[in-house]
Amino acid sequence: MTTLKSKLQEDLTAAIRGRDELRSSTLRLTLTAITKEEVSGKTARELSDDEVQKVIAREAKKRREAAEAFAEGGRAEQAAKEKAEGEILAEYLPKQLSDDELQEIVAQAVQEAKAAGAEGPRAMGQVMKIVNPKVAGLAEGGRVAATVKKLLAG
Repeated sequence: MTTLKSKLQEDLTAAIRGRDELRSSTLRLTLTAITKEEVSGKTARELSDDEVQKVIAREAKKRREAAEAFAEGGRAEQAAKEKAEGEILAEYLPKQLSDDELQEIVAQAVQEAKAAGAEGPRAMGQVMKIVNPKVAGLAEGGRVAATVKKLLAG
């Protein structure tokens, strides 16, 4: 078992013992998503820490989107619950890049792409190919794409 998955299970046990309903339900759902990912496909396999981290990131993104939808729908209590679940999951993810750090990485990638002859909005694909490996897991794709568009535009 991977270290991240075992940490999740240990934390789940501690949350159950401490009668922390929110944390235990959130960790249960996340472990279920991990197990589902492990058994999907033709053969069952054990996920690496990176793959487990991707599943946790996906679950956290679901919580953020659900919180936004509930807030827009006027269901503040449910939105707060989803947001709290997202914060619990964020504890298991690497620290996200700040806007300044992300902008610096993207600016370097734009310079590399321009050096290779790509310019303007059509260079987006080439810049993203350079940026994505550097920020994998550290910044959400939408944020990265928005920053790339902004820097390419002007």
